[in-house]
Amino acid sequence: MVENKETKIELTREYVVPMRRGFLKVPSYRKAKKAVLVLKQFIAKHMKVEDRDVRKVKVDMYLNEQIWHRGIKNPLHKVKVIATKMSDGIVQVKLADMPKILEFKMQREAKRASKVTKANISHNEKNDHIEESEKVKTEDQKTDEAEKEKATQEAGVKENKAKAKVGKQTQQTKHEKNTTPRRTVLQK
Repeated sequence: MVENKETKIELTREYVVPMRRGFLKVPSYRKAKKAVLVLKQFIAKHMKVEDRDVRKVKVDMYLNEQIWHRGIKNPLHKVKVIATKMSDGIVQVKLADMPKILEFKMQREAKRASKVTKANISHNEKNDHIEESEKVKTEDQKTDEAEKEKATQEAGVKENKAKAKVGKQTQQTKHEKNTTPRRTVLQK
C-alpha cells in the first residue's frame, strides 16, 4: 500500500468474514457477486464506515479473484482478510493469507511492470535524441517533408479510386459468367 502525506492509516484489523449466510438464498447465478457485497457490508459495519457506505470499501484485486476462483455459483464461504482504514474514510481490504498461486501471479505482474518501465525509459531516451536532431533541421527541410507527405497521401487516394473502379468492373463480369450455359444441341 502506498501512503500519501494526506492519507494516513488510522486503523488496521484482521477478520474472518462469513459470507455463506448472505448468499445462501440468492439464485446460483448471482452468488459470487452477492458474496463480494456481503464482504463489503461486513467490513463497513465493523470498521465503522460513515453511513455504512459500501462504496468506501475497496476490495483488493487478489481478494476478489480468490472469491470468484470457483466460479459464480460456488464462491468461498468465509475468507480471512486484513482491513485498513485510512484518514479519508476509505477502507482497503486484502487477503491475509495469500495462496501460492496468487503469490506467483503477484511476482509475475511486478516483473512485467518493471520491464515496462525499463522499456519506457529507454524509449524516451531515444525520443529525446530524435527531438534534438529535429531542432537542427531548417524550415526548408520541414516544408519539403510536408509536401512529400501530402503527395504520398494524394497518390494513395488516387490508387484507392482506381482499385475501386476495377473492382466494380470485375463484379459485373463475374455476374455474366455465373449465368446458366446455353445448350446449343437442343436449339435445332
